[in-house]
Amino acid sequence: MMSLDEETDALDENTTPAAAREAFRAGVVRPTCGVAKGYAQANMISLPREYAYDFLLFAQRNPKPCPILDVLDAGSPFPSIAAGSDVRTDIPLYRVWENGKLVDTLPDITDVWAKHDDLVTFLIGCSFTFEFPLMEAGIPVRHILAGRNVPMYDTSIKCRPAGRFSANMVVSMRGVQPDQVADAVQISARYPSVHGAPVCVGSPESIGITDVMHPDYGDAPVLEEGDVPVFWACGVTPQAAVMASKPTFAITHAPGHMFISDVPDRTYMV
Repeated sequence: MMSLDEETDALDENTTPAAAREAFRAGVVRPTCGVAKGYAQANMISLPREYAYDFLLFAQRNPKPCPILDVLDAGSPFPSIAAGSDVRTDIPLYRVWENGKLVDTLPDITDVWAKHDDLVTFLIGCSFTFEFPLMEAGIPVRHILAGRNVPMYDTSIKCRPAGRFSANMVVSMRGVQPDQVADAVQISARYPSVHGAPVCVGSPESIGITDVMHPDYGDAPVLEEGDVPVFWACGVTPQAAVMASKPTFAITHAPGHMFISDVPDRTYMV
């Protein structure tokens, strides 16, 4: 039997989604970028039923950062996009929120979930899904090559409010060489259900980012000489909405620690 460290090291692009979820259920904690090539990954947020409609409307009005892949029935932890999975255990790291404040970070939320019988869970497309297609096209994804989490940033881009929810968009960033930017835009645009094309190419100041080397979430970026910073809408935006709108309770994934589905990424291509 492998130790947790050995299980962590064993997770890579060849790991199946089921094996990855089993490892996370056993206690492995690591970002999911670079794991389970060919399968869609998802951000997660669970909210009390009284907030579910407002959040659904928020996501519908903001499909770029919040493209919904699955909505679970109130109280159910079992997604339809991964056989035998459980959102209480199968994500490597979770965040627990009360009144918009982060109160805990946990690798398993079973005990927390048991205290709330009406949570509605949303699984939202993640840009990790198109990272392998970028690499297959010869575009390096530098945080994967460096074994780091993707850098993510708060921006000045306002989302459309809905009911009790409002937020500015969060974005993820990847450095791309100038002669590969057009290809990166074209490839990611084929995946609108996992954020699609970038929202900004270059000029981070134009979207309110003053220092790309100090992200608000994830790890500092790895940039090579000449790289252009390219920014994609990010599924951490719902966490920004939690902080801004202050629902009484919420559970989310920790940034970069995703739910890995059984759905092939090509399912979400257009």
